[in-house]
Amino acid sequence: MASPVELSRSLPSHGDVRHAENLYAKVSHAIPAIEWPIYAQDIDAIMTLKRTRNAVVLAHNYQTPEIFHCVADLVGDSLALAREAMTVDADVIVLAGVHFMAETAKLLNPGKTVLIPDQGAGCSLAESITPADVRRLRQAYPGVPIVTYVNTSAAVKAESDICCTSGNAKAVIESLGVPRVIMLPDEYLARNVAAETGVEVIAWSGHCEVHELFSANEVRELREDYPGVIVLAHPECPPEVVAEADFSGSTAAMLSYVGDNRPSRVVLLTECSMSDNVAIQYPELEFIRPCNLCPHMKKISLRNIRRALETMSGKVEIDPAIAAPARRAVERMLAVK
Repeated sequence: MASPVELSRSLPSHGDVRHAENLYAKVSHAIPAIEWPIYAQDIDAIMTLKRTRNAVVLAHNYQTPEIFHCVADLVGDSLALAREAMTVDADVIVLAGVHFMAETAKLLNPGKTVLIPDQGAGCSLAESITPADVRRLRQAYPGVPIVTYVNTSAAVKAESDICCTSGNAKAVIESLGVPRVIMLPDEYLARNVAAETGVEVIAWSGHCEVHELFSANEVRELREDYPGVIVLAHPECPPEVVAEADFSGSTAAMLSYVGDNRPSRVVLLTECSMSDNVAIQYPELEFIRPCNLCPHMKKISLRNIRRALETMSGKVEIDPAIAAPARRAVERMLAVK
């Protein structure tokens, strides 16, 4: 069989093929050689377009390896991408993630062009609550601070007092110094954080369609089938799943746990591509994968990243009346250490 490099050379070139040639070794155990030539053309084109457009690609941890490891300039969880978006020295930001992430990047970079490769890349949490819902809660609980997860629309953020991510939710709530908060929209994240803080948390009924599928029984079965396995759970999982896990944290915290502890056998209870990306970084570890796919994250592809840069399509625009209060809520979050 021809090597990936030989196969890529047999196809019409759309850019400097050295980009793809140098990258395949990094992702070879995640991407079959026969598929690489298809990716290589888009990767080379994206690399060229990034230079000509003065663009960068920000990719969430749930993006597939050919995006995460091959064309992304900055990678991370929602909190890391929000922070990095503020320091980007580029005219164009392509957000390889879902729509609320692109909105957050635009909030923090109002003078830059922000592109989302697929406008339909949504989020079950963001869709579970509206600005009107937040206003009703504020009326029902006057004076109680509203903490809104970043997995929400800019319009919902604009109705909030402060935002949070799964990585800093505990710190954000404790920074308020109050005995009671409203936390939206993820019910499980709210309940898991409440258990850690001692603060009374009024929750909404939103759930992540990926993480709500994991069960405590599934964790117990994993331990039976894979003796010694270390179980890491995202805090969007149901509390009973978190209780069965060895560790719970954001995707960034999971990555740090793996790097610090190097468990010989580990399972990440989160979106599938997270395990793929971490396994590339730690090939000596065994990753068990009872993962669930996020259909929204998977709407982002090399092909539509390339198309977005070629046509400058998928521009994210936010009504200034919404952007100003939404930006304040995000900036208050970022100020929490």
